[in-house]
Amino acid sequence: MARAGLTAARVVEAAADLADDVGFENVTVSALARQFGVKDASLYSHVKNVQDLRTRVALLAGGEMIDRIGVAVAGRAGKDALVAFANAYRAYALERPGRYAATQIRIDPAVVAESSVFRRTAEVTYGMLRGYGLSEPDLTDAVRLLRSTFHGYCGLEASGGFGAPRGVQTSWERALDALHVLLEHWPRDETKAA
Repeated sequence: MARAGLTAARVVEAAADLADDVGFENVTVSALARQFGVKDASLYSHVKNVQDLRTRVALLAGGEMIDRIGVAVAGRAGKDALVAFANAYRAYALERPGRYAATQIRIDPAVVAESSVFRRTAEVTYGMLRGYGLSEPDLTDAVRLLRSTFHGYCGLEASGGFGAPRGVQTSWERALDALHVLLEHWPRDETKAA
């Protein structure tokens, strides 16, 4: 029987908070059970196992992140949309490090196919990039470039990896300027079917 007051949503939210406090890699059913003051078994009526728990945290975090990005880019296009998207991405990654780490895990393709989070992420991201006149397969390539750039920058910033005297914010802004120019002059894939 489930402990009174515990719900799947409450368990996942607590796991996301724990991820922000101790790191996503340290989120376990046992650690979460200790936080609630219950035995591990009490949580298994809400989550199947640690992988299910981590997947649910990833979906929660992905939803929070794309909601924030969606609000930021609404009504914007071109460079304004790119900058709003990137700044919302970076803010979430730095403010919610454990949740952000969860958004980087590989999710079962069946879960991805059924998830509104992934559909919304694709809609917002591809919508922003269509403002640059991109279509497939260039859209996929551009998404991968932006994700790897943003992820790498945020990871280095969070770990203190930018030790040079130039300000991190200035470098971020210059990187966004460069990405905007690149997207405006995207090299078209010559292998596309005509």
